[in-house]
Amino acid sequence: MINSVFVMSPTGEVLIEKHYRGYISRTCCDVFWGEVQQAAHPQEVKPVLVTPKYYLIHIQRYGMFFIAVLNREVTPLLVTEFLHRVVDVFRDYFNEVSEESIKENFITVYQLMDEMMDFGIPMTTEPNVLKTMIHPPTILGRVATSMGVSDKSSLNQELPEGMMSSIWWRKKGVRYTNNEIYLDIVEEIDCSIDTNGLMVTCDVSGEILVNCKLSGMPDMTLAFTNPNIIDEVNFHPCVRLSRYERDKVMSFVPPDGRFKLASYSIDTPPQSITLPLYVKPQIHFSGQSGRVNIMVGPKSNLAGRTIEDVVITVPFTKNIATTNLTVNHGVAHFDDATKCLRWEIGKVPKEKSPSLSGGVTLVPGSETPESGPTILVDFKIVMFSSSGLKIDSLTLTGEKYKPYKGVRFVTKAGRFQVRS
Repeated sequence: MINSVFVMSPTGEVLIEKHYRGYISRTCCDVFWGEVQQAAHPQEVKPVLVTPKYYLIHIQRYGMFFIAVLNREVTPLLVTEFLHRVVDVFRDYFNEVSEESIKENFITVYQLMDEMMDFGIPMTTEPNVLKTMIHPPTILGRVATSMGVSDKSSLNQELPEGMMSSIWWRKKGVRYTNNEIYLDIVEEIDCSIDTNGLMVTCDVSGEILVNCKLSGMPDMTLAFTNPNIIDEVNFHPCVRLSRYERDKVMSFVPPDGRFKLASYSIDTPPQSITLPLYVKPQIHFSGQSGRVNIMVGPKSNLAGRTIEDVVITVPFTKNIATTNLTVNHGVAHFDDATKCLRWEIGKVPKEKSPSLSGGVTLVPGSETPESGPTILVDFKIVMFSSSGLKIDSLTLTGEKYKPYKGVRFVTKAGRFQVRS
């Protein structure tokens, strides 16, 4: 299985190295960093690199590189899933994943990596279970560590009771004054729109995020009105797979606290997916200059909902010399180093359509671009489902109380591209 795990900063510094099956030199990280420097962009580095002695499998999140080193062939998706779990646990413990947060919590990081894998085999990756064994860092613990004093209070000396049961993800004896459970169904749209405004490709993927504050040992059942559109589901271990395959309902005993119940993709034709906004770009070049005109607005199918956190990114070619652009809403900034325009709109107003217009000039003697750049769009809209997925019911059995239940849909832009 996995021999070693390395965590590298955006500058190539090795922050963490954890060896599970013998020591492996850091020189393997030099091979990986050489690939990063040769690539035009770090995201273009292949997820699996083959060297004469090892396989290097990595993911990139929060600007950092998480690398697993193996000396034999293993299913790559198993390794990448484990690395994603490591990052998710770090985020759950430290509220952020950054170079600073890892350096400030070295001891906790190594304690977590000890529990999450044993001799190269993934073990405990559930944050709620890990918190019963390794307590999240506190200010008092950081002070003790900085003074060279071992903070033994961060470790539980006894194995959690739930680890010995078939429902290992939920601890026993959970009690709340107010019993509540909240579901966030977050969907991302990956879409490509051509110059005529027609949809070329469109895919929707989603996650069901749960915040559970229920007493005892509740048994939940989540049913959908249209479950047939859900495809390629990846469940949390608490979901009973046989029940879902038979009845298309999610039956589970939830862990305590926050967790991801499932991730899925939508199996529907692109034409049936609802896009919440339109982007109409007109970017033309002639000679040594060009005209830019971009209009953004909500579509009529939102039923009064507001589109938030709208950002338009236009990566121009490197031969752009100067820009003269104005907007009627939001703030636009052109980065002269990267030749990238970032237009932060925020909330889209209902009384007017945000627009950006102006001109650009090219470097004298440079070649005129044959076509306009591909525009990237970011946005978020609450209580809106682009796929049309609807929840029929969320019921509880096994306990006598009636919990408060809340469900919220959120639609965000994934890789949303508009050609100009």
